[in-house]
Amino acid sequence: MSLAAIITEDFINRFHKKPALFMAPGRINLIGEHTDYNEGFAMPAAIDKHFIFAMAPSGNDRCNVFSKDLQEGVTFSLYDLNPGEAWINYLMGVIDAFQRRGLAVRGIDCVFGGDIPAGGGMSSSAALCCGFGFAINEIFKLGISRLEVAKIAQSAEHHFVGAMVGIMDQYASLFSKKDSVLLLDCKTLSHQHLPFNFPDYEILLVDSTIKHSLASSAYNDRRESCENGVHLLNKKNPTVHSLRDVSRVMLFEQQDELGEEIFVKCLYVVEENIRTQRAAELLKTGDLKGFGDLMYQTHWGLSQAYDVSCPELDFLVSLAEELRSEVIGSRMMGGGFGGCTINIIQKERVSVFKEMVLAEYFATFKKEPGFYSVKLSDGVHSVAV
Repeated sequence: MSLAAIITEDFINRFHKKPALFMAPGRINLIGEHTDYNEGFAMPAAIDKHFIFAMAPSGNDRCNVFSKDLQEGVTFSLYDLNPGEAWINYLMGVIDAFQRRGLAVRGIDCVFGGDIPAGGGMSSSAALCCGFGFAINEIFKLGISRLEVAKIAQSAEHHFVGAMVGIMDQYASLFSKKDSVLLLDCKTLSHQHLPFNFPDYEILLVDSTIKHSLASSAYNDRRESCENGVHLLNKKNPTVHSLRDVSRVMLFEQQDELGEEIFVKCLYVVEENIRTQRAAELLKTGDLKGFGDLMYQTHWGLSQAYDVSCPELDFLVSLAEELRSEVIGSRMMGGGFGGCTINIIQKERVSVFKEMVLAEYFATFKKEPGFYSVKLSDGVHSVAV
């Protein structure tokens, strides 16, 4: 049975009625990391790993939600939204964000499950919030846009989870198209779809199996460093409202006032915005090798300047660099401190690369990495029952 069929069957057995079905994908980000909360550029895309939501109105003010993967169910009232444990915080946060906007949300029955690896940097949390929010919007015919759903999903993570994430993950989950990436402008919240169709290459994620939490203090500390940098730069340059408004020249002119820590973090973001825009131009001309070179540059910027990598991720990227003619691009992906590297690799060399990584990584860290081959997919959408 397909995942959709399994989720539907479980829903019918629990609630004795027919649900509507929705698919919400995880995402990768090819380049443009830690730029979204600085109003910069990013290049995310939805992937063929996703959650399926089966949902219908409950007919009262109760929300009855069952996680198929965890075999856990929770019931709560629309009028008693208190942060609880783990995954339910995200869903309560979505409902809270709808209510804050004065939207008429009612109770729901829901079963969901999927195959997005938690903690792997594929943004399972954004898929969870966006899928749930999109389904509520559709079921109750609230008529809000995909962009507003993205903002609602982001708000859920801010207010109920405590992770001050940018908008990139939610935007990618909702706006992506198959076989393309988004060039996302996080200042204007607009995008271009850029074709990403290179049949001789595969996108392979290598999971360090080190798990991270975006709610960690380290992630929020990086964001605070950027905000402090903007505040200091604004004193001399009133037109500066985010790092999007900052040039390398401007940073170097005020390096002493910023201090080493803030200067280095801000410089990484400014340079990553430049790399991401350059990467878009290379994609348009089909220069995948040049694109891959920029991915390697991003990784070492994240590792050495932004300081969000870890020994395991650096090791995986170094292995990829040893086969640079075959693995033309590699970097850590996601918030950092663990998760996956993203690699663009010749299809015919995937199995050899996996064998090498498996042996070398186990010899060094005494653990086996995971591997995920992914394809680029459509964003959140309804599914036929």
